[in-house]
Amino acid sequence: MTVPERYLRQAILPEIGPEGQKKLSASTVAIVGLGALGSVSASLLARAGVGRLRLIDRDVVEVNNLQRQVLFDEDDVDLPKAEVAARKLRAANSSIEIEAVAKDLNFSSAESMLAGASLVVDGTDHMEARFLINEVAIKRGIPWVYGGAIATHGMVLAIVPRVSACFRCFLPQIPPPGSLATCDTAGILNSVSTATASMQATEALKLLLGRSPSGELLVFDGWANDLERLRIARRADCPACVHGVTEFLGAKRGQVIAALCGSKTISIDPVYTGEIDVAEIERRLRKLGPVKSLGSILVFRTGDATLTIFQDGRALIRGTDDPERARALYAKYIGM
Repeated sequence: MTVPERYLRQAILPEIGPEGQKKLSASTVAIVGLGALGSVSASLLARAGVGRLRLIDRDVVEVNNLQRQVLFDEDDVDLPKAEVAARKLRAANSSIEIEAVAKDLNFSSAESMLAGASLVVDGTDHMEARFLINEVAIKRGIPWVYGGAIATHGMVLAIVPRVSACFRCFLPQIPPPGSLATCDTAGILNSVSTATASMQATEALKLLLGRSPSGELLVFDGWANDLERLRIARRADCPACVHGVTEFLGAKRGQVIAALCGSKTISIDPVYTGEIDVAEIERRLRKLGPVKSLGSILVFRTGDATLTIFQDGRALIRGTDDPERARALYAKYIGM
């Protein structure tokens, strides 16, 4: 078969070849989140000739994104990431189909957003979305590639439902809010997020071409030049991939968001139930702006918004009546 000129350099690789390139062109990949990881992996997969990309992101471009989110520039600030990314990638490869979905992936939308995908790439910024992706992937038999990057560390895991360990085999319980640092509280080295996304894209290409997952979590420190490969085994008691429980997709453990009547305030109750480490959250937030500690309650101001954080992980987001903005602020400064 004849390979388009733009793909010749990769089609001559024995790992891909003309038939592999044909498989890629017939594939559909959903990329959830177009931040530091998703923007890079989307660009690589588009340029590699994946036939259809579905770009999913609820957020808009911010100035602080430009340090690491390579699809965006200064003229894109305040525009929807999904739409900007689609426009940029169509300019890079007009021969593929690109769909922009500027909406939130949650328990009510996840199945429809991921329907028809050959594979999902995780570019999300919070754990609830990853547990949702995992449950949809198991239910629909969709392979997916987890990725995470924070500070100077990155990790990647290729998952094929009922073949390899699933995400819940790797992480049985959702961590408490604030127990995991975010890019906004711990920082991020742009070369590390780019390297992580490149590894994700490579794992995605392998799976699309029919290669079995390694079953290994790749963990690296870009500053120390350390790389580890950790074997992740399937859990015989996994509620997700063994017993088919859909706690997140079934909305049994969905985040509760409510607008408070008569004020620009959104109340958020997290998925996690229990007490959180308020002192650790306070320590991180003090690097970013003024924080007031009122016993077991923290009050943090950022721009025109104020976050009041409670011991059980609940938060009041004052200064907005937009649930999506409130959710984004919660994810950014507290974590999911």
